[in-house]
Amino acid sequence: MSKRSKKLGCVIAACLTAFTATAQTSASKAPTPSSEAEFRAKRNEWTIGLESGQLEGLYPRLASDIQRVLDDGDNLRVLPMLAYGASSNLEDLLYLRGVDIAFTQSDVFEYFRTQRKIPNLQQRIHYIMRLYNTELHVLAGPDIRTFEDLRGKKISFGPPGNSATLTGPIILQRLGIEYEPLLIDHTSGLEQLKRGEIAAIVRVVGKPIDQLAKLPAGGGLHFLAIPGMKLFDDIYTIGELNNKDYPTLIAPGEKVETIAVPTVLAAYNWPKSNDHYRRLERFTRQLFAKWDKLQTEPSSPKWRDVNPTASVPGWTRFSVAEELVKQPVASDKAAPAARTDFDAFVEQLGPKGPRTRAQREKLFREFESWRAKQGGAP
Repeated sequence: MSKRSKKLGCVIAACLTAFTATAQTSASKAPTPSSEAEFRAKRNEWTIGLESGQLEGLYPRLASDIQRVLDDGDNLRVLPMLAYGASSNLEDLLYLRGVDIAFTQSDVFEYFRTQRKIPNLQQRIHYIMRLYNTELHVLAGPDIRTFEDLRGKKISFGPPGNSATLTGPIILQRLGIEYEPLLIDHTSGLEQLKRGEIAAIVRVVGKPIDQLAKLPAGGGLHFLAIPGMKLFDDIYTIGELNNKDYPTLIAPGEKVETIAVPTVLAAYNWPKSNDHYRRLERFTRQLFAKWDKLQTEPSSPKWRDVNPTASVPGWTRFSVAEELVKQPVASDKAAPAARTDFDAFVEQLGPKGPRTRAQREKLFREFESWRAKQGGAP
């Protein structure tokens, strides 16, 4: 036997010895029959089932981040689950055992309320936090100038079950426009649009979409602006597409007004006397307490686009999250003049302003220091 073979044999033997020792140690810690019920209760006491989405999507990545930051064993255990996506997730939250929290999108609520006719939906499902936005993209052919031009035409919404198949029909229904739906993959839909076989394609995803951003100029394809935004402000927020997003489709200095669909971390609204409520309460408090850790690597950069205090049109915030959002920070306790000046200062910062309470506290301290140097009240 060669020296290399002997060395490999020793390594394998050492590994087997370590494995056997670990297995024996684990077996010695296994619960006895008399304590099994107590062991089972302890394992389930602070466990949260978190439903995400399909593996290739963003939901599983965010769920993994939450598990990494919040999960600390016996005090709180977070179990992410792969699932079908926004619409199915809300259904599972309503009816599937073991699902306490789920990723979904804001307009799923409207679909379940108007199309599925789910009773008392607003009382049964609340949201813990509004997450990132995705924008509605309606890319049309050269002959389509407005949404009215889509009447009676073929429109591709992508494959069944994706976000556009939910959002697109809601928009067109509210605008009173009848159409012929086409449910095919996004690439095929785009190719049919280029050939003039369909009138438009609809996508609901965070901008920019690489496939559309790389389209050559001069093809006549263009985005449609959403008319009458007030028709949609009960469930959507305002979004925008511009030249920076799509340099070949939108001219410099121009913008296309559209809607933004908020992603939502939703929870079932259990009674306060229920064990599920206690678990949700602990999860929510930990989520807010460790928020800064979610905004640093290796977490998804999408967390940095989230304002945890933002509201979701048409939804009710989970009571514990509402309590945490309303907790005063240093700037709230400041003298009226300082508070007014600080609020004006933060407003001028726009999107660059503080997104978390810790950031707001830090900025307020810097503001007070600056104000004192300017001769204002300390």
